[in-house]
Amino acid sequence: MEEPVSKPKAWIISVGNELLIGRTINTNAAWLGRKLTFLGFEVERIVTVPDSIDDIAEEVSRALGRAKVVVTTGGLGPTYDDVTLEGVAKALGLPLEVNSEALDMVKRFYEAKGLELTEHRVKMARLPRGAKALPNPVGAAPGSLVEAGGSVVISLPGVPSEMKAMFEEHVEPYIKRLAPRLQVVECSVRIVGVPESSLAPIIEKAYKLSPRVYLKSHPEGYETGNPVVTVKALASSHTREAAESEAKKVLEYIVRGARELGASISQEGCS
Repeated sequence: MEEPVSKPKAWIISVGNELLIGRTINTNAAWLGRKLTFLGFEVERIVTVPDSIDDIAEEVSRALGRAKVVVTTGGLGPTYDDVTLEGVAKALGLPLEVNSEALDMVKRFYEAKGLELTEHRVKMARLPRGAKALPNPVGAAPGSLVEAGGSVVISLPGVPSEMKAMFEEHVEPYIKRLAPRLQVVECSVRIVGVPESSLAPIIEKAYKLSPRVYLKSHPEGYETGNPVVTVKALASSHTREAAESEAKKVLEYIVRGARELGASISQEGCS
């Protein structure tokens, strides 16, 4: 049996009052969580904080040295409540200053639209001292990447299209070198006719079959009547074939047990 691989930890810190009051659904955290997981990181925390310098600084400080990668989203814009980088700078004990590379990015964005470089637009170019400015291929606000305390703190905008583009173009290539060279595979089965509570002891035994597999059951609908439960197995190994083999081994055990209870299996597959 393969031993589990130690994975570097990652934290996601979502910033914005609009998330806390329910005005905006936090799709960024879900997208980032999956991305980081499949890159080989263990996502240990997803935290949402208000637009508060002190609250942002508190969570970033907690993550330093504990998480290899810390990703913040939101709060990089030109308005009074865009204070993420002030919070990051406070946590790192660094001054916030105009970054010449970031300023050039902001200047080019607005010049292309025939707009002048106002004080509030320059604000978006103020990064923690020594930070690397991350280009924004979709919007105006640059991102920030700074290494400190054994961690890499990456700050991205809250607009999903901007965040995703920046992550895939500039963050992902950078952090790949920080994670073990793992292949991560997710396989699933959809079990019909047996409630989750009846599957629970089977899933518990299956979980012990491989230290490289994380199992989770997802009930759809009701516990009784015509219950439907999807079971997902997330596996990691040095090759895709080995990861898929581990996931399938665990799921096959569950399928056998479910069929003995009279269940039918409607879907099987890996991604």
